[in-house]
Order: sequence, then structure tokens, then C-alpha cells
Amino acid sequence: MLNICISAVASNQGKTILTTALLYHFKNLVRPFKIGPDFIDPQFHKMVCQTDSINLDTFMMNEEQIKWLFNKYCKKINILEGVMGFYDGENRGCSSYGVSKILQIPTILILDGSGSYITISAVLKGLKEYRKDNTIKAVVLNRLSSTNHYELIKNQINSDHKNIEVLGWISKNIKSLMGTHLGLDLENLDKIKEISKEVLGNIDLEKLKNLDSNLALTTPHRYPFNRIKKRNKKLVIVNDSNFSFLYYDNLQFLKEIFKKVIIIDSTKDEKIPKDTDVVYICGGYVETSKSYEKIKNSDKFRKSLIKHSKKNKKIYAECAGLLYLSNRVDEKKMSGILDIDFSLGNRFKRLGYYYNQQNIKGHSFHYTFPIDSKNGFDILSKQINGAGDKGSWSRDNILATYLHIMFRNNSEFFKRIFIRKKILFC
Repeated sequence: MLNICISAVASNQGKTILTTALLYHFKNLVRPFKIGPDFIDPQFHKMVCQTDSINLDTFMMNEEQIKWLFNKYCKKINILEGVMGFYDGENRGCSSYGVSKILQIPTILILDGSGSYITISAVLKGLKEYRKDNTIKAVVLNRLSSTNHYELIKNQINSDHKNIEVLGWISKNIKSLMGTHLGLDLENLDKIKEISKEVLGNIDLEKLKNLDSNLALTTPHRYPFNRIKKRNKKLVIVNDSNFSFLYYDNLQFLKEIFKKVIIIDSTKDEKIPKDTDVVYICGGYVETSKSYEKIKNSDKFRKSLIKHSKKNKKIYAECAGLLYLSNRVDEKKMSGILDIDFSLGNRFKRLGYYYNQQNIKGHSFHYTFPIDSKNGFDILSKQINGAGDKGSWSRDNILATYLHIMFRNNSEFFKRIFIRKKILFC
């Protein structure tokens, strides 16, 4: 088994480029993982290697739960893409350093060598010495101008760091990346194949494969979550290009709990079946002009959702789902199921980890805000029982919130929302 974590000094250093190249190269054997709560990178991972990516977040889950989650989904090759810089997020409970240490997975640092050579070794020394129990085992040098540039840095690192493998380098002039934004809009797999070949052209993959030889994961012996019995109920998940933010383990957990789970596409105007017990509307994007165009004429979907709500059946909605349940976002008309209006701002209103008033841990990232929050409840705060703004809205058996959570480790909250006859908020 090969397990590696890809990290860096900061964002925009090349983690995604290297991760993409490796995921494509090992695509038939690999399981991608994303450290932290991000929804976008896992979607890209899946597009590259055709395998669902798993979020590992130590703010929202404890160590035993993270180990269990990794063991549940791991394959022959497992690649973890880090978040920001290697130690970033440690003060909030989740970092690449922390997750790789828990799982005892070796970390490959991608270091930007442009305009430098000896200093790169000094930066590496700082990273190595900042926490003695780190998992840094190798480096890949990015944005180099030539083989000579690479040899200069490599020789310095070999001289200064006897226990670090220098795996190779990535040129600053990769032809396949010229004029290309490496993101979710890159859907041409032939292009990804070309990028992968160029990125890995000067990297020693045999050395990379041998990084894991002295590290082993301790397998948890018990299921570290409260168990919930399977229910003879039907759940509909609204999950499509607009409502695309769905943690893969949340989906699998829902399939374990409900007898029948179906996914519908609102952008194709699919209706919610009449015999549905619970509707879960995922987060995503519905407020932008591009995304709104996909759903503004989805009358069958909208009317079926309104009918479901009028029967006092359950609806749980996150972020974009919350917006869709409202009257409107600026001039964009939504379903009107909840009597609340929103507006889209130019700057984010929330970003990062939050607690709700039941001390449920989650994360939120949005630019929209309620025009009048008097009907809201459930303060979302950066601290337990701290100050914050209202982040949830409800009516009858409907709960809509800006907070994204993981279901498996929030069994009591999950039962209140999905299982009991009436939604209980506290």
C-alpha cells in the first residue's frame, strides 16, 4: 500500500498540479482524500481519477473517527491533498501536519524554487524543526528554470537533510498549462493526461513509491460512532451541478440509514416523488447568474418541493439549499417556501469553522446574507457559546442552515432532523 500526503508552505505553491498528475497516473488504483472541509477539490479529484474523494477533517471528527474513515475508504494507493500550508489550521484543529501525523502518512512537500536555491533548504529546515513529530519525508521542487537549477537545490538539500528524499522537479514552463486554468472547468481528460505526463516527467516515481516502507497505520478495532438503526423511509437528495456540495461519506451514511435513497437533478426539472419522506437539498451555487439560469425555469421541481412542504414533510437544506427555499436572492426569484429574502455581497460573510448553539461543529463559506434576519435562529460562532449572527431558518418540519456538517459523528442532531416525526432544533 502506498500512502502519501501532498503539502506545501502555503496555498498556490503547486499542490493541485502535483496531486492531479499523480491521481491521473495511478487512476485505476488510487483513492483521493482531501484534508479539511473543502467541497471543490474533491469534485476535481473525482473528475481526474473517476473515484470519489473523501474529506478528512479533524475539527469535525476526532482521531479515532479519522482513522476509521481512512480505513473504510482506502485503496491500494491513497493520496491526500493538503490544505493551505503544512501547519496552517493547526490552531483551529485541522491541518495537513495533524492529519498526516494521526495516520502516520509520509508527506511530500512541494517547494517553489523560483528565484532561489540555498534558501529553499533553510525553509525546509524550519518546517522540519517546527514540530519534531512531523511526517515530512520528501520534496518536489516546483517552478524551476532548468536541470542546473534543480541540481543546485537538490545538492544543497542532500547536504543539509540526510533523511529527506528529493524526488524531482517541475518546470515553470509546462506547455500543457499555458493559458489553462487548472480547475473544475478543465473537463478535457486528454488535457489532464498531457499535464500529468509533463508534471511527472522529471519526478522519480520509484523513489516516491518507497516512501511508505517504514510507516504503518494502526487500525481502529471498533466503530467510533453511535449507531443508528436503518429506517423504512425514503430520502430524496437534491444533488446536481447547482447543489453539488455533498460529502461522499454523508451520502454513504444516508444510504446505510434509509431504506431507499434517490438523487434527483433540479437542473433537469426532475420532480420529488410523492412518497418521499425526507428531502435533503445540498449546498452549492444557486445565487450566481450562471447557476440561476440552470434552475429558474425548473417549475416541476419547484412545485413538487412546495407540495412536499405543504404536507408538513421534512426538508433539510444547506447553504444553496437554504437560498433556494427563500423568497429571493436580490432580483432572482426562489421557491418562497421560507419567508426570507437574501442579497449577494461582494465579500464573504462567513469563512471557516463554526459552532452552532448545540455545539455542532461545521464550516461555512458564503457571500450572501439575509436582508432581515429577525426570523432566523441558531447563532453560528467561531467559539463555543460565542458571539455571532443567526445562521439558520425554519418553519414547521423544515430546517435550512448556512452550516455544513458531517452526519456520521452527529447522531443526535441527525436523528432530530432526519429520523424523528417532527424536527426538533434544540
